[in-house]
Amino acid sequence: MSYHVPPGLYAIGAPTPGDPVAVTANYKMSFDALRSALDGRSAWILVLETFGVNVWCAAGKGTFGTQELIRRVAETELSRVVRHRTLLLPILGAPGVAAHEVARWTGFTVRYAAIRSGDFPEYLDNGMVTTEAMRQMTFSFRERLVLVPVELVTALRPVLAITVLLFLAGWGLRDASAGISATAAFLGAVVAGTVAGPLLLPWIPGPSFAGKGALVGLVWGMIWYFMVGDGTTLAAAAAGCLALATVSSFFTLNFTGCTPFTSRSGVRKELRVALPAMAVSLVCAAALYVWGTIL
Repeated sequence: MSYHVPPGLYAIGAPTPGDPVAVTANYKMSFDALRSALDGRSAWILVLETFGVNVWCAAGKGTFGTQELIRRVAETELSRVVRHRTLLLPILGAPGVAAHEVARWTGFTVRYAAIRSGDFPEYLDNGMVTTEAMRQMTFSFRERLVLVPVELVTALRPVLAITVLLFLAGWGLRDASAGISATAAFLGAVVAGTVAGPLLLPWIPGPSFAGKGALVGLVWGMIWYFMVGDGTTLAAAAAGCLALATVSSFFTLNFTGCTPFTSRSGVRKELRVALPAMAVSLVCAAALYVWGTIL
């Protein structure tokens, strides 16, 4: 998970002092996206030290910021490399950069080019004029689908550990079939939270990511109950649905780091409510299960 590129000045093609300077983060995927977009062209890429964080998140944290940009322009002696005084920044980096301060300390003018790296060639061909389409942030079904594997890989290690523990617990309390049923229910909730929740995001009611995930998980819990719930007490079934909804809610809540719809303050506000609610939900699920199967 180390995706760092050394900060500094990079040459794409065979740039001259008159070629443009594009600024990006040292998150490898951000750098590679910009480098790929400029393939076949000559340009300079100024990479800031954002500690492996993408432009948008780094701008919110302040690492893709005014002081870092000023420092990097000075350390690379950019004024000696190019004869123009223009820096092309991604629009999502704007929250972290005070353009007037950059101009004051470096003499370089900041221009916000486009949201996506892929639009940089069109921006350059368009006389460095940003079109309306370059300013629009979308989050289509395909764009959400691309992010699903990232969520699955990130969750893989803890999910495998919990799966093994659930199987052993189910086997120990009853038999192997109970262990298989418990792990299948859990893995279904993980898929509901990491795949179904993000893909169905615009159509699930409510503004809360945790709430959306809980709804998807609850639906999966009811499906699971109708599939394997014969002989299960009502309390145990309710416990299972509650636990599965909590698992799904947690994983969908993690998707807030991928979407353009949330802000830092909004995420913090939701976390303050959602995480304690999840803890209470799991405790209630455990109590219901004990009541429905043991007492």
